[in-house]
Amino acid sequence: MMLANKHDTARGHIQAILGSLVNIEFEGPARQNEICFIQHEGKSLMAEVIRITGNIAQAQVFDSTRGLRTKTPVVFSGQLLEVTLGPGLLSRKYDGLQNDLEKLPGLFLERGSYAPPLDEDCQYSFIPLSHKDALVCAGDWLGEVQEGWIQHKIMVPFSLQGQYRVAFLAPEGKLRLKDTVAILQDETGREHTATMVQRWPVKKPLLGYRQKIRPDTILTTGVRAIDTLNPLPEGGTGFIPGPFGCGKTVLQQAISKNAKVDLVVLVACGERANEVVEIFKTFPELPDPHTGRKLIERTTIICNTSNMPVAARDASVYMGMAIAEYYRAMGLKVLLLADSTSRWAQALREISNRLEELPGPDAFPVDLTAVISAFYARAGKVILRNGQTGSVTFLGTVSPAGGNFKEPVTEGTRKAARCFYALSQRRSDSKRYPAIEPLESYSKYLEYPEFRQNLEGIMGEGWLDLVEAAKDLLRQSGEAREQIAILGDDSVPLEYHEIFWKGELIDFAILQQDAFDRIDANTPLARQAYMLRLVMGICRRRFYFPHFEDTAAFFKKLIHLFKQMNYAEFGSANFHDYENQIHAFVAEKSS
Repeated sequence: MMLANKHDTARGHIQAILGSLVNIEFEGPARQNEICFIQHEGKSLMAEVIRITGNIAQAQVFDSTRGLRTKTPVVFSGQLLEVTLGPGLLSRKYDGLQNDLEKLPGLFLERGSYAPPLDEDCQYSFIPLSHKDALVCAGDWLGEVQEGWIQHKIMVPFSLQGQYRVAFLAPEGKLRLKDTVAILQDETGREHTATMVQRWPVKKPLLGYRQKIRPDTILTTGVRAIDTLNPLPEGGTGFIPGPFGCGKTVLQQAISKNAKVDLVVLVACGERANEVVEIFKTFPELPDPHTGRKLIERTTIICNTSNMPVAARDASVYMGMAIAEYYRAMGLKVLLLADSTSRWAQALREISNRLEELPGPDAFPVDLTAVISAFYARAGKVILRNGQTGSVTFLGTVSPAGGNFKEPVTEGTRKAARCFYALSQRRSDSKRYPAIEPLESYSKYLEYPEFRQNLEGIMGEGWLDLVEAAKDLLRQSGEAREQIAILGDDSVPLEYHEIFWKGELIDFAILQQDAFDRIDANTPLARQAYMLRLVMGICRRRFYFPHFEDTAAFFKKLIHLFKQMNYAEFGSANFHDYENQIHAFVAEKSS
């Protein structure tokens, strides 16, 4: 982080300290969300101004305030909390302030220690995409460099407003990050220098596109409980609430590995240290099924553990979104995962309480829903100025205490996100993973005609009616299970047992997956469509059993065959062998 030494920036000193919140008496120009630096024992502690009243600024400190005293000098930078954008973001592990964690000294984070987010000495092979005298606007592509396996676009700085003429464009060759890529001339003739690096305020949506469009294309996650029943589109938003131990983190990691996207930005905004360490250890080793390389090569990780200051947790989600928006402006499909946004909301609550604001439900800020909605609104699919499309698909997790989905964070997120994937304690306890409750979950994107048309085109005509029929059978199966549990096996008609076991067949064959199996962990859409049609074809048949025990024996055998079939390569001889066994077994019992 750079400490500004401008003469027109404010200066002041600490007047009061309350946890991570400090009151600063200042002189000079200052603004909300401006970054300031507290000069303490030879180090500069970063803080963000969150309220100004007269000549008193209240700032949240991104480091521990232990040992701070009143009258400690403070220097304002004149800049907002910004992200550094440029080649080299992939494969990095940042904290919420975009410090490269691998460059920080020691095993523990030291106060006032900041590491540059990009390697300014690294050289890249620049290829121009524009030309001299071309008219360009913010976000237009000037050239590209190779970053890992992607073509990283070098764009007109997003801070420039209006139209510019390219007065100079660097020829093809080796360039460093701070070398001049282009000189842009505005309407008054003033020249602006563009390099490979630019900065942008993290809490301000990054534009650089012509228009945002409604999501119309399914984002394949490889998880049948999502893609088959409640699909998430490219550029859509969703969240996964669930109590502790129900598999939120594991599900997010499975999606990040199998989803058909170009890049993944993973934000651990307040998770326990052991989970963050596990991410650091596993991601560099996980193979990427789409590129054949390592998953970390198309991933950027931003992490803040629960013992870090709450202000850093607040910053991390915005940092991740800004990076995702940057790659979207390159025409890429980006998946942004946040685990867990409950920690972010708790940071907002703590900051709000220290500001002595009027509390809302459970002491969260009154405007919590508005803050969540504004953040979720930054995701989406866009059309760039050159006609290409890019997208940011956002999927967060929520950790409601005791699995209470009526608490404020879950309720506020439900109003903002369009997909709801509820994790069930009951399913988790019975080892039915992923523990997504099919009847509580939903996808509001199924209301969009263009999305429904796209699904029907991919999955086949009548697909949505088939999905609704499967959900209805699951609902009937749940009701039959309750009746059997209350009245007993012998006291209900055999039809109840048959309906119950048909729901179990859908559950075991479609909803449950083995994340540790190479084949079953990731199911392509073609296989999902085929399997649901096969299962529903069986469920629509009538069977005749002399006793409820015969019903259970038949469906248990059928479930076993389907589970083995899920481990077989789609279309292989082994797959067709199990398929033939299923058809023969069903024909025998239904004849």
